[in-house]
Parts: sequence; C-alpha cells; structure tokens
Amino acid sequence: MSTLHLPPELSQELQAIYTAMATGYAHVAEVIGLTCDNCPDNCCDSYFLHYTYCEWAYLWQGLHELDPKKLEQIRMQARHYLAASQRDLAKNKRPQIMCPLNETGRCLLYSHRLMICRCHGVPATLTSPNGRRQRFPGCSRCQEIVLQRYAPAELAPAMDRTELYQRLVQVEQRFLGAARPLYPKIRLTIAEMIAQGPPQHRH
Repeated sequence: MSTLHLPPELSQELQAIYTAMATGYAHVAEVIGLTCDNCPDNCCDSYFLHYTYCEWAYLWQGLHELDPKKLEQIRMQARHYLAASQRDLAKNKRPQIMCPLNETGRCLLYSHRLMICRCHGVPATLTSPNGRRQRFPGCSRCQEIVLQRYAPAELAPAMDRTELYQRLVQVEQRFLGAARPLYPKIRLTIAEMIAQGPPQHRH
C-alpha cells in the first residue's frame, strides 16, 4: 500500500478550520478569564482520541519536517506511550501519560496539532446530526473559574464546535473520496498515529 498524502488545498482548508477555531476559542477564553499562564496542569497528558484520516496525514506532514533523528526518538517515545497506555486500559484506568510530541512542556508540532488538542480548555457545545446537543465543561482550571463566576455552570459562554466539525467532515470526505467505504473508522491517540506511520491507501 502507498502513503496517503494530503493535497495542498486540503491542508490549507484544515489550517483555515484551525484558525476559525482559534478565534472562537480566544473569544470564549477572554470572556471567562481563562489563560494557560502558570497552570500546574499540562493538557498534553490528556487521553485524546482522534477520528479522521485527513488529520492523521496532516500530523505526518509536520513529522516529516523534523530531523530524522528527532523523528526516530519521537517514534520510540510513542511506542513507550502505547505500552504504558495499554497497561492502564487493561486495568480500566484512563491513561494520563505525556504525549510523545511534548518536549519540556511544549508541543514540538504546535502548528500541526490536531483539532481536539486545539479546542481543549474552554467550555464547548456540539450538536449532532440527530439534534442531540452535548456540552463539554473545559479543562480543570476552566471548571474552577466557571464554578466561581457562573451558577449554574451552563450559563458560562461556550464555543460551538458544530460548524467546525462539519467542515472537518467535508475535508475528510474529499480526502478519501469514493474509496471512503474501504477505510475503517479510527479512534487513535497521537502516539498510535506516530507508531503506525502515515495513513495508507486502501484499494
């Protein structure tokens, strides 16, 4: 099988989605008063799962820009992450392990981080195609601020992820095209995306 490469126009569309997300995130964070300054936690040890091949390919665009030795080091860290997370999951424990892309507290691929990494922090809402509306409370620091300033917590402003996710689905559809039914659904951590290598064509 050959590697799935993200065309430049789809890469640009992903960047546009991320830019729109950053704008919405910044607005809600400013209203609530949330900043990451001096936060004792690090979101990079959260157990995030990612669901699109287009973002998987986008991540590998960034990985291929790294020095080969650094990339091999990251792949080794990803394998260690997988072993540790599998031990936790076998105990029905949600893993809390530092992402293999984190170095001294910062993401090595900050410009290529994925949507869920970017939107974690502020409260958010998502309306599914069936009309079901979900609300996400945000990170632990955000929840503390909301508890102090809003009662009930649902009165706190929230970023609506719905349109952004819809745009991401459209990019995924264009990326996989008519072969989309051949691709199984994925639920992968960053570490799994790294350890498995870039996504591959299915014929």
